[in-house]
Amino acid sequence: MTLAIFDLDNTLIGGDSDTSWGDFLCEKGYVDTKEHTRRHAEYYQDYLDGTLDIMEFLSFQLEILGKHDMETLNNWRQDYLVQMIEPILLPKAQALVEHHRQQDHQLLIVTATNRFITDPIAKLFGIDELIATEPEIMNGRYTGKVAGTPSFAEGKVTRLQEWLADRDYSLKGSWFYSDSHNDIPLLEQVENPIAVDPDDKLKEEAEKRGWEIMSLRD
Repeated sequence: MTLAIFDLDNTLIGGDSDTSWGDFLCEKGYVDTKEHTRRHAEYYQDYLDGTLDIMEFLSFQLEILGKHDMETLNNWRQDYLVQMIEPILLPKAQALVEHHRQQDHQLLIVTATNRFITDPIAKLFGIDELIATEPEIMNGRYTGKVAGTPSFAEGKVTRLQEWLADRDYSLKGSWFYSDSHNDIPLLEQVENPIAVDPDDKLKEEAEKRGWEIMSLRD
């Protein structure tokens, strides 16, 4: 079965789900707004620059999950989806997903953002298969730590290969849509790499390699 793989942040949605989660936490007063905003801005710049220390960032990102029980977090997340995510869903992205669905392609989202945030967003697109960074859970609570390999940069390739090994799929005829130069390692693995509203580094690389460039923005 042909795989249609999608990045999530700034590809299928018109923003970054992790940044939006942080903004939501700040607006609600669930975190120290000044400190959280400062640290997240630094990490996001590192991400754009291609210098992000993913484990250091995830320690920051997942800390909030380790401080609260599941019921509280799930209630927060439901409000977050309505207030922060639904307004940035892209109709053209939904149409693209449906285009691949109509061709009976296997739909898969591969994202660096953690599963707690991204699983319900994937479901908004009707996509059941998700590779995301996994927050560790022990005794029914998040620990604030990472489980396994983060789904970031080369880690996306590692996680996808693990996913493929558990299923009767290959990358023959596969597609991957992404906006970020951090996803070049995975874009190199598929037969149809597509740069979607790409950052400057990915746009330059796509033009050099002859990869298709497209926009899902209005």
